[in-house]
Amino acid sequence: MSRYEVAVARYFEAWNAGDEAARAKAVAAAWTEDGSYTDPLAQVSGHQGLAAVIAGAQQQFPGFEFRLSGAVDGHHDTARFSWELVSVVDGSAPVAGSDVITLAEDGRIRSVLGFLDRLPSCIAL
Repeated sequence: MSRYEVAVARYFEAWNAGDEAARAKAVAAAWTEDGSYTDPLAQVSGHQGLAAVIAGAQQQFPGFEFRLSGAVDGHHDTARFSWELVSVVDGSAPVAGSDVITLAEDGRIRSVLGFLDRLPSCIAL
C-alpha cells in the first residue's frame, strides 16, 4: 500500500468512526494537530473542528458510510481520490465527491480540499 493509500484509508476510518472516542482517535491518526478540511459546506481546522464536521455529516446521514470510489492518485506530498456516501441498507449513494489532500512528513493529512460532485436536492450549496 502506498503512503497515499494509507493516508486515505485513515481518512475514511475517521469519517466512518461510529462514536465520539473512536472518532477523536481516528482524527488524530489521520490529521496533523493543525490539519484542515475545506469543502463548499465547511471550513475547519484542528482535531476538534474536524471531529465536529464528521459528527455533523454522520448525524445528517445516519446509516451511511464513506467509501473510496476508484483509485488513489498521488505524487510528492499530494493525493487525489473520489468517494461516495453509501447507504449500508440499500447501497444508494446520494452524495459523491472528490478530495485533494496534502500530507505532512509523518504521513498524516495537513489539508483537505473537498469538491462535492453529487448532492441531494435538500442540501444547498
